[in-house]
Amino acid sequence: MTDRPDPSQQQFVVAMQSSQEWLEQWLDGELSDEVLADRIGALVASRDGARGFFVVALAGESPLMDRLPEPLLLQLRRQGAPLVDLTARNLVMSTAMAVHHGRQDDPDQQSASLRVQARSTELLRHLDPVLVKERLEALLAAARRQPAAAAPDLGFLERWGYDGEQLKVIAAAIEAVAEP
Repeated sequence: MTDRPDPSQQQFVVAMQSSQEWLEQWLDGELSDEVLADRIGALVASRDGARGFFVVALAGESPLMDRLPEPLLLQLRRQGAPLVDLTARNLVMSTAMAVHHGRQDDPDQQSASLRVQARSTELLRHLDPVLVKERLEALLAAARRQPAAAAPDLGFLERWGYDGEQLKVIAAAIEAVAEP
């Protein structure tokens, strides 16, 4: 019996590689905002493609997510609730990891997590406001341990083992999305 590669994992890895290559080409002026947005739009149409893109774009050195070109925003908005969900989860996880890295006295990793948090916050401010509000309200209810309102998200937060301090900081990060 031979082990076959997991197609989901393969798509994730290819998405990371493609994203890195395209962002470098974009920075070098070899790709326009529109061409980059079209490529990313096709990539983020799948969850694994979107995950791979966000690993590179949210955590990496590229300024793309700090500038958010309008053609890219249009492509990301078209993805609707799945992309809002993934972005919200990136906000939650990066916020919790910033606390963790602070406790471990690892300022470099803490700074990287805070970058993802800031970029996720800014992106959420540009996505469909109704979808963002619904998604963040559910996550906020879970972070505040309001089980009736947030059963699926309670499992998500518990699976990662976030403690009281992390949940408090997550709630604050979620609330901050609504701030100008």
